[in-house]
Amino acid sequence: MRSRSFAFSGAVLAVTALASVTLVGCGDSGSANAAGDGAKLNVVASFYPLQFVAQQVGGDSVQVETLTAPGVEPHDLELTPKQVGTLADAKVVLFEKGLQPAVDEAVEQNAKDAGFDVSAAAKLEATGAEFEHEEEGEAHEGEEADGEEAHADELDPHFWLDPTKLADVADAVAGKLGEADAANADAYKQRAATLRAELVKLDGEFSTGLKNCERKAFVTSHEAFAYLAKRYGLEMVGIAGFTPDAEPTPARIKEVQDIVRKEKVTTIFYEELVSPKVAQSIASDLKVKTAVLSPIEGLSDANSNEDYFSLMRENLQELRKANGCA
Repeated sequence: MRSRSFAFSGAVLAVTALASVTLVGCGDSGSANAAGDGAKLNVVASFYPLQFVAQQVGGDSVQVETLTAPGVEPHDLELTPKQVGTLADAKVVLFEKGLQPAVDEAVEQNAKDAGFDVSAAAKLEATGAEFEHEEEGEAHEGEEADGEEAHADELDPHFWLDPTKLADVADAVAGKLGEADAANADAYKQRAATLRAELVKLDGEFSTGLKNCERKAFVTSHEAFAYLAKRYGLEMVGIAGFTPDAEPTPARIKEVQDIVRKEKVTTIFYEELVSPKVAQSIASDLKVKTAVLSPIEGLSDANSNEDYFSLMRENLQELRKANGCA
């Protein structure tokens, strides 16, 4: 797993540099041109939640491409030269700085004017989720035994799991699209208002559905659900921290096991895009169930026909079953 301090590998820099040179002599490079089919605004979204917002807010006025295909774990995305070319040709590039280092670098080098970092609109918070950064040398006090230092005071990027934060981002995206396409600015605002209404409805479903539960704690494979837990009065327990496929230490596994026993947790949740082996092993040892709780960071091949709303509602039902909610 590469460093969570978001240092770039030489391979990523080489790909970006190659794409930059290629674009000088080949403006199309097989990707969509700046105006899409001549009538639609060409928008690139770095990963699924922003793709969903762009499609909902843009409607028929935009052509949306995503850099993270179904089945790809967004944190580990590396761009091909063709993808960098697509990004460079776009009128608007939606991304979240710090989440996908390859995208940050490509936007800085090839799409600085078109890039729109949604972090400010999302009002990111330090939720207490543990963020690992690889450190040189041996582990010191306060560091994980595998050499990764945990930081709980960093801004959590998983804002979309709080529907109210996603609504704020949708409003900001509507403004950005309107700047690039003034003729349809009012339509973008209207669609964002419609999306906000649906997200407010979803927020109400979660508030009601998780109001009266036998237990508050839920255990997940990694700490993507802090905003959701905070919004609805739950307690997230992550087996791993921010890094989805990080190997938890034996000490952390024991901590999780103790919490499961103490809180009478019935289910260990894992997600679609990373291996469920650790979650399944803990569940087997403790004789509890396993189930999928989607962080909706990206779609998998199995759920590529679903969308944000259907996945969030599936999450709600799984949490209600696991936590004994009336």
